[in-house]
Formats: sequence, C-alpha cells, structure tokens
Amino acid sequence: MSDTAAMSSAAGFFSGPLLANPYALYAMLRASQPVFRVPVPVDVGAGVFLLTRHADVHAALRDTRLSADRRKSDAIDRNRALLPSQLLGEGTLYRSMLMMDGQDHARVRGLVNKAFTPRRVAELRPRIESIAKELLAGPSARGKIDVIADLGAPLPAIVIAELLGVPPEDHPKFRIWAAQIVGTPAAIAAGSDAAKTLQAGFESLGAYLSDVIADRRRAPRNDLISAMVAAQENRDALSDNELLATAILLLLAGHETTTNLIGNGTLALLQNPGELARLRAEPELLKSAIEEMLRYDNPVQATMRAALEDVELGGVTLPRRALVICGIGAANRDPEVFPEPDRFDVARRDNRHLSFGFGAHFCLGAPLARLEGEIAFRGLLEAFPKLSLAEGPIEHRVNPILRGLVRLDASA
Repeated sequence: MSDTAAMSSAAGFFSGPLLANPYALYAMLRASQPVFRVPVPVDVGAGVFLLTRHADVHAALRDTRLSADRRKSDAIDRNRALLPSQLLGEGTLYRSMLMMDGQDHARVRGLVNKAFTPRRVAELRPRIESIAKELLAGPSARGKIDVIADLGAPLPAIVIAELLGVPPEDHPKFRIWAAQIVGTPAAIAAGSDAAKTLQAGFESLGAYLSDVIADRRRAPRNDLISAMVAAQENRDALSDNELLATAILLLLAGHETTTNLIGNGTLALLQNPGELARLRAEPELLKSAIEEMLRYDNPVQATMRAALEDVELGGVTLPRRALVICGIGAANRDPEVFPEPDRFDVARRDNRHLSFGFGAHFCLGAPLARLEGEIAFRGLLEAFPKLSLAEGPIEHRVNPILRGLVRLDASA
C-alpha cells in the first residue's frame, strides 16, 4: 500500500476483504480502542482518528468545534499535493453545503431545503411510482433482474434529475459521470488512473451543469436549478462556485445514497430469508424494514470533521487540526444502542441509526430517500413474488465510504 493511498482519508485501512465486511473490524475497535488513531505513514500532524461508538459519533456530529471543512485538518492541508485537485478546489464539493459550517451552511441549505420537505416530497409519490413501475416491467417479464442497473441506479437518478431540471434524454450521461466520481477508491493519489477518472467525471458533469445553469438564466423553468439561479440574481445568495457545487452535490447525493440503500437493502433481505418472508407476510413493516436496512448496512459508512480546537471524546483528546472520521457504519452496530446489532430485524424498534447524519448537516434528502426506498421495495416484492439471489460472488464497490454493490443479480 502506497503512502499516498494510505493518507487519503485513511482509506487504505479499509482495503481488501474489509470492503466486503467491515463490521467485524468495527466491533473489535469499539471494544478495544473506540477512539482509534489510524496509522498513516505520511505527515498528518495532529493525526487521524476513527470513532466507532454511537455516543461518540453522535456527539461529534453535533459539536461545532468539529468543522465540516476537512481542509482545516493537518492530514488534508499538509498533503494537498498528494490529493486530486478536484477534492480540494474551490469550484467543487468544497464549496457545497456539505463542507460548510455555520452561517454559510445555513444560507446555502436554506435555498434548497424547501424542495425536500416531507410535504413536497409526498407530492412526488405518483411520479416516483410511475417511474418504478416502468423500470420493473422489463425485468418482471424476463423473470430476472440486476437490482442495481435495472432499479437501484435509474430510479433515484431520474427523480433527482427531474427535480433539478435535467432533460430526461440526458439521464444516462450524468449517471456515467456520477459513476466516475463516486466509483473511484477513497484512497486516491494525484496523477493516478483513478484520479484521472475522477477528474473526467467532475469536468464532464461540471461542464454539463454549467450549460444547464446558463440556459436557466436565459429561460427559467419550474425546477430547482432555476430557483437557485433566481436566488443568486435577486438576493446575491450564492456565488457562481457555490451554485455549481450545490448542483453537483444534489445530483450526486440525490441518487447515490438511494441506489446503495436499494442494493444493500435487497441483499440483506435475500441473505435473511426469514425476514424477507416476514416482510411479505406483514407488508405494514416496510417502513421499519427500510430503517433497518439503513442501520444494518448503511450507504454512507463515514463522514469527516476537522478539529478547530482540542476536543475530548470518549476520554481521548482529539488535538486541534486532527482529522476525525465519524464511523457511522460502526455506530449503527453499537450493542449499547442496538440489541443484537448484527441481526437484521425488519421490525426493529427504537432504531436510532445515524445513517442520515445528525445536527445541522442532517441529510436534507432523507424524506425523499425514504419514499424512493419504500416505493422501490414495494414494487420489487410485488414484481418478483419469489425473489431469490442468483449464484455468483457479491462484488462491492471499491469506495469504503460510499458502501454499495457493483451489481446484484436476482430471479423470480
């Protein structure tokens, strides 16, 4: 493992077999070193720390002394030359609300929040149901399905694209670009083939969305990009970089997490046939089943923070400028919060998972993801009354942070 690969988000720590199942490692660390200093063989100054207890992750996510701007950590700041510029530039995700704190975060989030309220999302139900029905028609007739390619990827991609105002005929394009961005390893070195793939994805998606933004300036429509353009022009609420970065973030996050929810959740059902049978017998459990899917094998395994000052968590002092990895996947398996945490239970109660984050950065797309998941699973179980896992290996994506499957073949 190269120094550069190990440095980048300490992702080299989660390579090989741990991509398939990181949960045993999480359990070991939680029991022995719940605030774990990740060994990284380059200069990371104040260090890189992984949190694995629910209480510590929950506390970190709401602690304003921990910044969402990772560049304020020594691990990122001292190693900029080793990281792809797309992860650090002002025009990419670092100018989106995902990486902002305080008033800047509230300002940008407030501009898009109205599009994702539970009431607004509920109004989308008929359209989402129509899309899901159309996507499932072909696989149902064939009697077999790749849950990722046939349903999990296209459903949320089409929904978020329509919200933003991306023409339907262009959906396949941005799904390819999104795959280039999120499908690369989290351990990624500047100049590597993976970095070039990442760059190509960002450049293509950025250029495309810049054209869409320019078009909406000339001829506004009833879509989210037009609303953001109007906010920029009427109230000077967004810079050009913030507008583009927010559009990129919404397009990526708006479908990637739901794709992984559908894929990981289907796999959990198929690997736990007793729970699948229970869900079929008690369809009213679908909403709790989706919450359990989010907890059991969540789409986003971690998020990161930079310590703005010394912060004590779990009896350990995180030094100023430390990079803190909030292990959401580990927190969701903490036995102090979840009885029998490694058991998949579609009727689990008091499910306080952290899969959508917590605090100011709680995922604003959570209502939409839940609705898409509900519609997708209801449609899938109806279209495939005897759904079973096809033979062959299960292949996970190479990115350990955005946990998902490359494909998932099943049959009726």
